[in-house]
Amino acid sequence: MSKMKMMSARDKKKDYLVPRLRFPEFRDTGEWGKVQLSKIAIPVSERATDGDADAVLTLSAEHGVVTQGSYFGKKIAGDDVTRYIKIKNNDFVYNDRTTKFYKYGTIKRLSRHTYGIVSPIYKCFRFNDEEIPVFWEWYFESGEHDTQLHNIVNEGAKAGRFNISIQKFLSIFVYFPDKSEQQRIADCLSSLDERIAAETSKLDRLKDHKKGLLKQLFPAEGETLPQLRFPEFRNAGEWENVQLGPQTTKVGSGVTPRGGDRNYIKQGRPFIRSQNVGWGELILDDIVFISEEIHRTFISTEIEKNDILLNITGASIGRSAFADSRIAGGNVNQHVCIIRTKPSLLNSLFLMQYILSEYGQKQVDSFQAGGNRQGLNFAQVKSFSIPTPPQSTVMQCACLEQQRIADCLSSLDELIASQTQKIDLLKDHKKGLMQQLFPRIDEVLA
Repeated sequence: MSKMKMMSARDKKKDYLVPRLRFPEFRDTGEWGKVQLSKIAIPVSERATDGDADAVLTLSAEHGVVTQGSYFGKKIAGDDVTRYIKIKNNDFVYNDRTTKFYKYGTIKRLSRHTYGIVSPIYKCFRFNDEEIPVFWEWYFESGEHDTQLHNIVNEGAKAGRFNISIQKFLSIFVYFPDKSEQQRIADCLSSLDERIAAETSKLDRLKDHKKGLLKQLFPAEGETLPQLRFPEFRNAGEWENVQLGPQTTKVGSGVTPRGGDRNYIKQGRPFIRSQNVGWGELILDDIVFISEEIHRTFISTEIEKNDILLNITGASIGRSAFADSRIAGGNVNQHVCIIRTKPSLLNSLFLMQYILSEYGQKQVDSFQAGGNRQGLNFAQVKSFSIPTPPQSTVMQCACLEQQRIADCLSSLDELIASQTQKIDLLKDHKKGLMQQLFPRIDEVLA
């Protein structure tokens, strides 16, 4: 009996050395191999020269190894780059700082450039010529190495950075199939990545199209007519600027319950914070709730359907979203302003789209001392100048034109949301594939 149990345990462990999902042609090729990373990769330590100063790269957890200019908007390295490390295409860069994407640090392959230089804070390594760099890129992306890194990181690391030398990093063991299966995995995941990139490019074009429409459907500063007008309103006359305050029945924000997040519960009245207000959308992934008892003390900050929410403090100031049935009846905190319009004068969706436009954001910026975007008060919000179709003629016509503009931009928002969801589903599919195409090394080592 004991012998049978031992064999069963051995067989179970053996199963973990193969992935859960395997291409048909490799299903009978046996377990993956194991090797110390230092046997197939070497540190990269070549120093940069003054002539490399224009080739500074940086490591982004989301975008990979990219130019410093494209990531920060400018070059931030000093003129003396002789301590920088020179890398070439297919080299790997490791930043041992924890991020929300990678618990034990970010590892990315240089794929977009022939060569470049990176800060000496990074650890760089290069695989032997016979290895397939793209396979190893996906290997690290899947987190197969996390269990071993967990065992060697310096628990005394400060500021979220682990003190791992390149030699220590290369001492971990990695697992692999034969080269043909490596290539098949690399091709599969790279093909999916290309699809995601193509769909992301389509999303970017939709966003650019909306940005262009926002500029054309509202009059520019100093103008009384928009560049683009729907045919049925071309003879309706010039637009007028109105102050926001008189067009509303409410402009105000809420408060955070005493005791802060200790009051948040899993179900109850939605409690909207600034992170829940996006650029024209509600972001409810991390929404919190408050009890009915607390809600009754905040009744003056209750959200109604069709309210406009505007972030009035912090880095997200100026972001605005439309309150729908998902959050109606909830409350906002002190960082989010409720704007409730008079429907006969100002269409709420029309207002939201204007706030999100270049012209609306300029007004938000105009109230910020030194351009720091620190905060807006209610008087400033009420003083916003909103261009509207002429109200001195036929009131119904003015409201209809506002509605037409709002509907046009909202339909584009729906396309953007649908495309975003499509990309998210593809990313989830990729994540699921990576989990199945690589063995669960954490279970092997458990």
